[in-house]
Amino acid sequence: MSDLSSIVKAYDIRGVVGEQLDEALVREFGAAFALLIKPDSPSVVIGHDMRDSSPGLASAFADGVTSQGLDVVLIGLASTDELYFASGSLGMPGAMFTASHNPAKYNGIKLCRAGASPVGQDTGLAEVRKTVEQGVPAFDGQPGTVTEQDVLADYSAYLRNLVDLSTSRPLKIVVDAGNGMGGHTVPTVFAGLPFEIVPMYFELDGSFPNHEANPLDPKNIVDLQAKVREVGADAGVAFDGDADRCFIVDERGEPVSPSTVTALVAVRELAKDPGSTIIHNLITSKGVPEIVAEHGGKPVRTRVGHSFIKAEMARTGAIFGGEHSAHYYFRDFWRADTGMLAAMHVLAALGEQDGTLSALTAEYSRYAASGEINSTVDDQGARVAAVKDAFGARPGVTLDELDGLTINLPDGGWFNIRASNTEPLLRLNVEAADSAAVQALTDEVLAIVRG
Repeated sequence: MSDLSSIVKAYDIRGVVGEQLDEALVREFGAAFALLIKPDSPSVVIGHDMRDSSPGLASAFADGVTSQGLDVVLIGLASTDELYFASGSLGMPGAMFTASHNPAKYNGIKLCRAGASPVGQDTGLAEVRKTVEQGVPAFDGQPGTVTEQDVLADYSAYLRNLVDLSTSRPLKIVVDAGNGMGGHTVPTVFAGLPFEIVPMYFELDGSFPNHEANPLDPKNIVDLQAKVREVGADAGVAFDGDADRCFIVDERGEPVSPSTVTALVAVRELAKDPGSTIIHNLITSKGVPEIVAEHGGKPVRTRVGHSFIKAEMARTGAIFGGEHSAHYYFRDFWRADTGMLAAMHVLAALGEQDGTLSALTAEYSRYAASGEINSTVDDQGARVAAVKDAFGARPGVTLDELDGLTINLPDGGWFNIRASNTEPLLRLNVEAADSAAVQALTDEVLAIVRG
Protein backbone atom coordinates (compact mmCIF):
# COMPACT_ATOMS: atom_id res chain seq x y z
CA MET A 1 0.00 0.00 0.00
CA SER A 2 1.28 3.49 -0.85
CA ASP A 3 2.05 6.22 1.68
CA LEU A 4 -1.14 7.22 3.53
CA SER A 5 0.22 10.30 5.31
CA SER A 6 -1.97 12.63 3.23
CA ILE A 7 -5.19 11.21 4.68
CA VAL A 8 -4.17 9.94 8.13
CA LYS A 9 -4.26 13.19 10.09
CA ALA A 10 -3.36 14.00 13.68
CA TYR A 11 -6.76 12.98 15.06
CA ASP A 12 -8.62 11.18 12.29
CA ILE A 13 -8.60 9.82 8.75
CA ARG A 14 -9.95 12.21 6.11
CA GLY A 15 -9.80 12.51 2.33
CA VAL A 16 -11.62 12.97 -0.97
CA VAL A 17 -13.92 10.04 -1.70
CA GLY A 18 -13.03 8.19 -4.90
CA GLU A 19 -9.59 9.76 -5.05
CA GLN A 20 -8.00 9.27 -1.64
CA LEU A 21 -10.60 7.17 0.12
CA ASP A 22 -12.73 4.30 -1.19
CA GLU A 23 -14.47 1.23 0.20
CA ALA A 24 -11.54 -1.11 -0.52
CA LEU A 25 -9.14 1.06 1.46
CA VAL A 26 -11.64 1.62 4.24
CA ARG A 27 -12.07 -2.15 4.57
CA GLU A 28 -8.32 -2.35 5.24
CA PHE A 29 -8.60 0.39 7.84
CA GLY A 30 -11.35 -1.61 9.53
CA ALA A 31 -9.21 -4.74 9.64
CA ALA A 32 -6.21 -2.79 10.95
CA PHE A 33 -8.32 -1.13 13.66
CA ALA A 34 -9.61 -4.56 14.68
CA LEU A 35 -6.03 -5.75 15.12
CA LEU A 36 -5.25 -2.68 17.23
CA ILE A 37 -8.09 -3.17 19.69
CA LYS A 38 -8.50 -6.97 19.54
CA PRO A 39 -6.47 -7.60 22.74
CA ASP A 40 -8.92 -5.48 24.73
CA SER A 41 -12.26 -5.56 22.91
CA PRO A 42 -14.28 -8.26 21.11
CA SER A 43 -16.53 -5.80 19.24
CA VAL A 44 -16.74 -2.37 17.59
CA VAL A 45 -19.63 0.10 17.32
CA ILE A 46 -19.95 2.03 14.05
CA GLY A 47 -22.00 5.12 13.15
CA HIS A 48 -22.14 7.41 10.14
CA ASP A 49 -23.36 10.83 9.05
CA MET A 50 -25.65 11.84 6.17
CA ARG A 51 -23.06 12.04 3.39
CA ASP A 52 -23.91 9.92 0.34
CA SER A 53 -20.71 7.92 0.72
CA SER A 54 -21.05 7.28 4.46
CA PRO A 55 -23.27 4.14 4.53
CA GLY A 56 -21.09 2.30 2.02
CA LEU A 57 -17.86 3.26 3.76
CA ALA A 58 -19.26 2.27 7.16
CA SER A 59 -20.31 -1.10 5.75
CA ALA A 60 -16.85 -1.65 4.24
CA PHE A 61 -15.20 -0.81 7.57
CA ALA A 62 -17.52 -3.27 9.32
CA ASP A 63 -16.51 -5.94 6.80
CA GLY A 64 -12.87 -5.30 7.64
CA VAL A 65 -13.53 -5.55 11.38
CA THR A 66 -15.46 -8.81 11.10
CA SER A 67 -12.79 -10.28 8.80
CA GLN A 68 -10.50 -10.24 11.85
CA GLY A 69 -13.01 -12.13 14.01
CA LEU A 70 -14.50 -9.19 15.91
CA ASP A 71 -18.21 -8.39 16.08
CA VAL A 72 -19.80 -5.13 14.93
CA VAL A 73 -22.76 -3.13 16.22
CA LEU A 74 -24.12 -0.71 13.60
CA ILE A 75 -26.00 2.30 14.98
CA GLY A 76 -26.66 3.81 11.54
CA LEU A 77 -27.22 7.56 11.20
CA ALA A 78 -25.67 9.33 14.17
CA SER A 79 -23.99 12.51 15.31
CA THR A 80 -20.38 12.11 16.42
CA ASP A 81 -21.30 12.62 20.06
CA GLU A 82 -24.03 9.99 19.66
CA LEU A 83 -21.29 7.57 18.55
CA TYR A 84 -19.25 8.59 21.60
CA PHE A 85 -22.31 7.87 23.75
CA ALA A 86 -22.58 4.42 22.19
CA SER A 87 -18.89 3.76 22.77
CA GLY A 88 -19.18 4.85 26.39
CA SER A 89 -22.48 3.21 27.30
CA LEU A 90 -21.77 -0.07 25.46
CA GLY A 91 -18.13 -0.21 26.49
CA MET A 92 -16.92 -0.67 22.90
CA PRO A 93 -14.33 0.96 20.65
CA GLY A 94 -16.01 3.04 17.96
CA ALA A 95 -15.71 4.35 14.44
CA MET A 96 -17.63 7.39 13.19
CA PHE A 97 -17.85 8.10 9.46
CA THR A 98 -17.91 11.84 8.90
CA ALA A 99 -15.84 14.68 7.48
CA SER A 100 -17.51 17.10 9.90
CA HIS A 101 -17.75 20.51 8.18
CA ASN A 102 -15.62 19.64 5.14
CA PRO A 103 -17.21 19.91 1.66
CA ALA A 104 -19.37 17.12 0.28
CA LYS A 105 -16.59 15.40 -1.66
CA TYR A 106 -14.77 14.52 1.58
CA ASN A 107 -15.35 11.79 4.12
CA GLY A 108 -13.40 10.41 7.02
CA ILE A 109 -13.20 8.21 10.11
CA LYS A 110 -12.98 9.27 13.75
CA LEU A 111 -11.81 6.37 15.92
CA CYS A 112 -12.02 5.82 19.65
CA ARG A 113 -11.36 3.07 22.15
CA ALA A 114 -13.97 1.81 24.60
CA GLY A 115 -15.33 4.63 26.74
CA ALA A 116 -14.89 7.14 23.89
CA SER A 117 -11.16 7.43 24.56
CA PRO A 118 -9.64 9.12 21.48
CA VAL A 119 -7.38 7.38 19.00
CA GLY A 120 -4.85 9.83 17.55
CA GLN A 121 -1.37 9.59 16.10
CA ASP A 122 0.21 8.80 19.47
CA THR A 123 -2.55 6.50 20.69
CA GLY A 124 -2.96 4.04 17.83
CA LEU A 125 -3.67 5.92 14.61
CA ALA A 126 -0.04 5.77 13.44
CA GLU A 127 -0.09 2.03 14.11
CA VAL A 128 -3.29 1.60 12.09
CA ARG A 129 -1.74 3.50 9.20
CA LYS A 130 1.44 1.41 9.34
CA THR A 131 -0.54 -1.84 9.36
CA VAL A 132 -2.51 -0.82 6.26
CA GLU A 133 0.60 0.40 4.44
CA GLN A 134 2.44 -2.85 5.14
CA GLY A 135 -0.56 -5.05 4.37
CA VAL A 136 -3.08 -6.33 6.92
CA PRO A 137 -2.35 -9.96 7.79
CA ALA A 138 -5.14 -12.41 7.03
CA PHE A 139 -7.13 -14.01 9.84
CA ASP A 140 -8.05 -17.67 9.38
CA GLY A 141 -10.55 -17.91 12.23
CA GLN A 142 -14.31 -17.48 12.35
CA PRO A 143 -15.46 -14.04 11.10
CA GLY A 144 -17.40 -11.80 13.44
CA THR A 145 -21.08 -10.96 13.32
CA VAL A 146 -22.93 -7.73 12.52
CA THR A 147 -25.96 -6.53 14.47
CA GLU A 148 -27.90 -3.28 14.39
CA GLN A 149 -28.93 -1.13 17.36
CA ASP A 150 -30.67 2.26 17.52
CA VAL A 151 -29.23 4.31 20.39
CA LEU A 152 -30.82 7.71 19.66
CA ALA A 153 -33.49 7.43 22.38
CA ASP A 154 -30.93 6.29 24.97
CA TYR A 155 -28.55 9.07 23.95
CA SER A 156 -31.32 11.63 24.35
CA ALA A 157 -32.38 10.28 27.74
CA TYR A 158 -28.80 10.30 28.98
CA LEU A 159 -28.30 13.96 28.04
CA ARG A 160 -31.63 15.00 29.54
CA ASN A 161 -30.63 13.30 32.77
CA LEU A 162 -27.49 15.45 32.89
CA VAL A 163 -29.32 18.74 32.21
CA ASP A 164 -32.94 19.08 33.30
CA LEU A 165 -34.76 21.34 30.86
CA SER A 166 -38.28 20.27 31.83
CA THR A 167 -38.71 23.13 34.31
CA SER A 168 -37.47 25.86 31.96
CA ARG A 169 -39.72 28.78 31.17
CA PRO A 170 -41.10 28.58 27.63
CA LEU A 171 -38.48 29.56 25.06
CA LYS A 172 -38.47 30.04 21.31
CA ILE A 173 -35.24 28.64 19.85
CA VAL A 174 -34.09 28.72 16.24
CA VAL A 175 -31.87 25.73 15.39
CA ASP A 176 -29.77 25.68 12.21
CA ALA A 177 -28.65 22.09 11.57
CA GLY A 178 -26.89 23.02 8.34
CA ASN A 179 -28.36 19.90 6.68
CA GLY A 180 -26.17 17.93 9.07
CA MET A 181 -26.74 15.51 11.92
CA GLY A 182 -28.32 18.07 14.23
CA GLY A 183 -31.42 17.54 12.09
CA HIS A 184 -31.35 13.91 13.23
CA THR A 185 -30.71 14.43 16.96
CA VAL A 186 -32.47 17.69 17.89
CA PRO A 187 -36.08 16.48 17.34
CA THR A 188 -35.57 13.59 19.77
CA VAL A 189 -33.48 15.42 22.37
CA PHE A 190 -35.89 18.38 22.60
CA ALA A 191 -39.15 16.44 22.23
CA GLY A 192 -41.73 17.37 24.88
CA LEU A 193 -39.70 20.21 26.39
CA PRO A 194 -41.18 23.72 26.90
CA PHE A 195 -39.44 24.99 23.78
CA GLU A 196 -40.78 26.14 20.46
CA ILE A 197 -38.14 24.92 18.05
CA VAL A 198 -37.90 26.83 14.75
CA PRO A 199 -36.00 24.43 12.49
CA MET A 200 -33.63 25.52 9.74
CA TYR A 201 -32.08 23.10 7.25
CA PHE A 202 -33.02 19.93 9.16
CA GLU A 203 -33.14 17.90 5.93
CA LEU A 204 -30.18 15.51 5.97
CA ASP A 205 -28.18 16.37 2.87
CA GLY A 206 -24.46 15.76 2.60
CA SER A 207 -24.19 18.13 -0.36
CA PHE A 208 -24.88 21.04 2.05
CA PRO A 209 -27.17 22.95 -0.34
CA ASN A 210 -27.72 25.98 1.91
CA HIS A 211 -24.34 26.76 3.46
CA GLU A 212 -21.25 25.00 4.76
CA ALA A 213 -21.88 23.24 8.04
CA ASN A 214 -19.18 25.21 9.84
CA PRO A 215 -20.77 27.73 12.22
CA LEU A 216 -17.41 29.23 13.23
CA ASP A 217 -17.27 30.95 9.84
CA PRO A 218 -19.42 34.09 10.19
CA LYS A 219 -20.95 33.71 6.72
CA ASN A 220 -22.52 30.40 7.76
CA ILE A 221 -24.60 31.86 10.61
CA VAL A 222 -26.06 34.78 8.64
CA ASP A 223 -29.29 32.86 7.97
CA LEU A 224 -29.60 31.89 11.63
CA GLN A 225 -29.05 35.47 12.78
CA ALA A 226 -31.70 36.76 10.40
CA LYS A 227 -34.24 34.11 11.44
CA VAL A 228 -33.71 34.79 15.17
CA ARG A 229 -34.49 38.46 14.58
CA GLU A 230 -37.38 37.71 12.23
CA VAL A 231 -39.27 35.40 14.60
CA GLY A 232 -38.31 37.12 17.84
CA ALA A 233 -36.55 34.06 19.21
CA ASP A 234 -34.89 33.90 22.61
CA ALA A 235 -31.77 32.30 21.14
CA GLY A 236 -30.32 30.54 18.13
CA VAL A 237 -28.20 27.39 17.97
CA ALA A 238 -26.11 26.22 15.00
CA PHE A 239 -24.46 22.82 14.71
CA ASP A 240 -21.63 21.71 12.47
CA GLY A 241 -21.98 18.78 10.06
CA ASP A 242 -21.54 15.96 12.57
CA ALA A 243 -23.10 17.99 15.41
CA ASP A 244 -20.23 17.64 17.85
CA ARG A 245 -19.85 21.45 17.93
CA CYS A 246 -22.47 24.10 18.61
CA PHE A 247 -22.49 27.85 18.16
CA ILE A 248 -24.88 30.20 19.97
CA VAL A 249 -26.44 33.53 18.97
CA ASP A 250 -28.45 35.68 21.35
CA GLU A 251 -31.91 37.21 20.96
CA ARG A 252 -30.44 40.10 18.95
CA GLY A 253 -28.85 37.67 16.52
CA GLU A 254 -25.41 38.52 17.88
CA PRO A 255 -22.83 35.71 18.19
CA VAL A 256 -21.96 34.47 21.66
CA SER A 257 -18.24 33.75 21.92
CA PRO A 258 -17.33 30.09 22.58
CA SER A 259 -15.16 31.41 25.42
CA THR A 260 -18.27 32.96 26.96
CA VAL A 261 -20.09 29.64 26.62
CA THR A 262 -17.10 27.89 28.23
CA ALA A 263 -17.23 30.23 31.22
CA LEU A 264 -21.01 29.91 31.60
CA VAL A 265 -20.98 26.10 31.46
CA ALA A 266 -17.95 25.95 33.77
CA VAL A 267 -19.80 27.94 36.44
CA ARG A 268 -22.80 25.60 36.16
CA GLU A 269 -20.61 22.51 36.47
CA LEU A 270 -18.74 23.99 39.42
CA ALA A 271 -22.05 24.57 41.20
CA LYS A 272 -22.60 20.81 41.04
CA ASP A 273 -19.02 19.88 41.94
CA PRO A 274 -17.36 22.75 43.85
CA GLY A 275 -13.61 23.15 43.72
CA SER A 276 -13.16 21.02 40.63
CA THR A 277 -10.76 21.49 37.75
CA ILE A 278 -11.81 23.17 34.48
CA ILE A 279 -9.70 22.84 31.32
CA HIS A 280 -9.35 25.66 28.79
CA ASN A 281 -7.05 25.88 25.81
CA LEU A 282 -4.54 28.67 25.37
CA ILE A 283 -6.54 30.68 22.82
CA THR A 284 -9.59 30.82 25.08
CA SER A 285 -10.32 34.22 26.60
CA LYS A 286 -8.36 35.00 29.75
CA GLY A 287 -11.77 35.75 31.24
CA VAL A 288 -12.38 31.99 31.44
CA PRO A 289 -9.70 31.18 34.04
CA GLU A 290 -10.56 34.38 35.92
CA ILE A 291 -14.23 33.39 36.21
CA VAL A 292 -13.39 29.76 37.04
CA ALA A 293 -11.12 30.88 39.89
CA GLU A 294 -13.69 33.37 41.17
CA HIS A 295 -16.19 30.51 41.45
CA GLY A 296 -13.78 28.31 43.38
CA GLY A 297 -12.60 26.18 40.49
CA LYS A 298 -9.10 25.28 39.37
CA PRO A 299 -8.39 26.47 35.81
CA VAL A 300 -5.83 24.45 33.84
CA ARG A 301 -4.47 25.71 30.50
CA THR A 302 -3.67 23.31 27.65
CA ARG A 303 -2.56 23.23 24.05
CA VAL A 304 -5.17 23.47 21.29
CA GLY A 305 -6.67 20.13 20.21
CA HIS A 306 -9.02 17.51 21.59
CA SER A 307 -6.30 14.96 22.33
CA PHE A 308 -4.57 17.42 24.68
CA ILE A 309 -7.85 18.46 26.31
CA LYS A 310 -8.96 14.87 26.92
CA ALA A 311 -5.55 13.78 28.20
CA GLU A 312 -5.42 16.69 30.64
CA MET A 313 -8.99 16.01 31.78
CA ALA A 314 -8.01 12.42 32.53
CA ARG A 315 -4.84 13.49 34.35
CA THR A 316 -6.53 16.14 36.50
CA GLY A 317 -10.00 14.64 36.92
CA ALA A 318 -11.48 17.81 35.41
CA ILE A 319 -15.26 18.03 35.20
CA PHE A 320 -15.38 20.18 32.06
CA GLY A 321 -13.19 21.52 29.28
CA GLY A 322 -13.81 24.14 26.60
CA GLU A 323 -12.05 25.24 23.43
CA HIS A 324 -12.48 28.47 21.52
CA SER A 325 -13.35 26.32 18.46
CA ALA A 326 -16.71 25.53 20.13
CA HIS A 327 -15.74 22.04 21.27
CA TYR A 328 -16.97 21.32 24.81
CA TYR A 329 -15.90 18.28 26.86
CA PHE A 330 -17.68 16.77 29.85
CA ARG A 331 -16.39 14.33 32.45
CA ASP A 332 -19.90 12.92 32.74
CA PHE A 333 -19.88 12.25 28.98
CA TRP A 334 -16.75 10.11 29.04
CA ARG A 335 -14.62 13.27 28.67
CA ALA A 336 -15.86 13.45 25.06
CA ASP A 337 -16.98 16.56 23.22
CA THR A 338 -20.68 17.15 22.71
CA GLY A 339 -22.19 20.28 21.22
CA MET A 340 -25.65 19.17 22.22
CA LEU A 341 -24.89 19.05 25.94
CA ALA A 342 -23.25 22.48 25.82
CA ALA A 343 -26.30 23.92 24.05
CA MET A 344 -28.55 22.36 26.67
CA HIS A 345 -26.57 24.03 29.45
CA VAL A 346 -26.92 27.44 27.79
CA LEU A 347 -30.66 26.98 27.30
CA ALA A 348 -31.08 25.73 30.87
CA ALA A 349 -29.29 28.81 32.21
CA LEU A 350 -31.49 31.03 30.04
CA GLY A 351 -34.69 29.23 31.04
CA GLU A 352 -33.95 29.44 34.77
CA GLN A 353 -34.24 33.24 34.80
CA ASP A 354 -36.37 35.91 33.17
CA GLY A 355 -33.70 37.99 31.44
CA THR A 356 -32.38 37.86 27.90
CA LEU A 357 -29.51 35.73 26.69
CA SER A 358 -27.46 38.83 25.90
CA ALA A 359 -27.82 40.03 29.50
CA LEU A 360 -26.99 36.58 30.83
CA THR A 361 -23.88 36.09 28.72
CA ALA A 362 -22.61 39.61 29.43
CA GLU A 363 -21.71 38.32 32.89
CA TYR A 364 -19.23 35.90 31.30
CA SER A 365 -17.72 38.14 28.61
CA ARG A 366 -14.98 40.54 29.71
CA TYR A 367 -12.71 41.30 26.78
CA ALA A 368 -12.73 41.94 23.03
CA ALA A 369 -11.21 39.37 20.69
CA SER A 370 -10.18 39.13 17.06
CA GLY A 371 -11.25 35.60 16.33
CA GLU A 372 -8.80 33.40 14.43
CA ILE A 373 -7.01 35.15 11.56
CA ASN A 374 -5.09 33.00 9.07
CA SER A 375 -2.08 34.13 7.04
CA THR A 376 -0.49 32.11 4.24
CA VAL A 377 3.30 32.24 4.63
CA ASP A 378 6.23 30.38 3.11
CA ASP A 379 8.34 30.09 6.26
CA GLN A 380 6.22 29.78 9.37
CA GLY A 381 9.16 29.47 11.74
CA ALA A 382 10.88 32.60 10.46
CA ARG A 383 7.70 34.68 10.75
CA VAL A 384 7.06 33.53 14.32
CA ALA A 385 10.68 34.29 15.18
CA ALA A 386 10.26 37.79 13.72
CA VAL A 387 7.21 38.38 15.93
CA LYS A 388 9.12 37.11 18.95
CA ASP A 389 12.02 39.46 18.20
CA ALA A 390 9.68 42.42 17.78
CA PHE A 391 7.81 41.93 21.05
CA GLY A 392 10.03 39.84 23.31
CA ALA A 393 12.37 42.58 24.56
CA ARG A 394 9.69 45.14 25.36
CA PRO A 395 9.32 46.11 29.04
CA GLY A 396 6.70 44.13 30.93
CA VAL A 397 6.16 41.60 28.14
CA THR A 398 6.08 37.91 29.00
CA LEU A 399 5.92 35.02 26.56
CA ASP A 400 5.49 31.28 26.50
CA GLU A 401 5.76 28.64 23.81
CA LEU A 402 3.38 25.93 25.03
CA ASP A 403 1.68 25.94 21.62
CA GLY A 404 3.15 28.35 19.11
CA LEU A 405 4.02 31.71 20.67
CA THR A 406 1.88 33.53 23.24
CA ILE A 407 2.80 37.14 24.05
CA ASN A 408 1.30 38.78 27.16
CA LEU A 409 1.46 42.57 27.19
CA PRO A 410 1.64 44.80 30.29
CA ASP A 411 -1.71 46.44 29.48
CA GLY A 412 -3.47 43.07 29.77
CA GLY A 413 -3.71 42.36 26.06
CA TRP A 414 -2.26 39.18 24.60
CA PHE A 415 -1.99 37.25 21.39
CA ASN A 416 -1.10 33.75 20.25
CA ILE A 417 0.40 32.86 16.89
CA ARG A 418 0.87 29.24 15.90
CA ALA A 419 1.46 27.21 12.78
CA SER A 420 -1.20 25.02 11.21
CA ASN A 421 -0.36 21.31 11.34
CA THR A 422 -1.66 20.69 7.82
CA GLU A 423 -1.38 23.92 5.79
CA PRO A 424 1.21 26.69 5.19
CA LEU A 425 -0.72 28.96 7.53
CA LEU A 426 -0.08 30.94 10.66
CA ARG A 427 -3.10 31.33 12.94
CA LEU A 428 -3.39 34.50 15.01
CA ASN A 429 -5.71 35.13 17.97
CA VAL A 430 -5.72 38.51 19.72
CA GLU A 431 -7.50 39.67 22.88
CA ALA A 432 -7.50 43.08 24.54
CA ALA A 433 -9.62 45.42 26.64
CA ASP A 434 -11.71 46.75 23.74
CA SER A 435 -12.17 46.41 19.99
CA ALA A 436 -9.92 49.38 19.20
CA ALA A 437 -7.03 47.85 21.16
CA VAL A 438 -7.65 44.49 19.46
CA GLN A 439 -7.51 46.11 16.02
CA ALA A 440 -4.32 48.01 16.78
CA LEU A 441 -2.54 44.93 18.11
CA THR A 442 -3.81 42.78 15.24
CA ASP A 443 -2.55 45.28 12.67
CA GLU A 444 0.86 45.41 14.32
CA VAL A 445 1.31 41.64 14.41
CA LEU A 446 0.00 41.08 10.87
CA ALA A 447 2.41 43.69 9.52
CA ILE A 448 5.24 41.50 10.76
CA VAL A 449 3.68 38.19 9.72
CA ARG A 450 2.76 39.32 6.23
CA GLY A 451 5.86 41.39 5.66
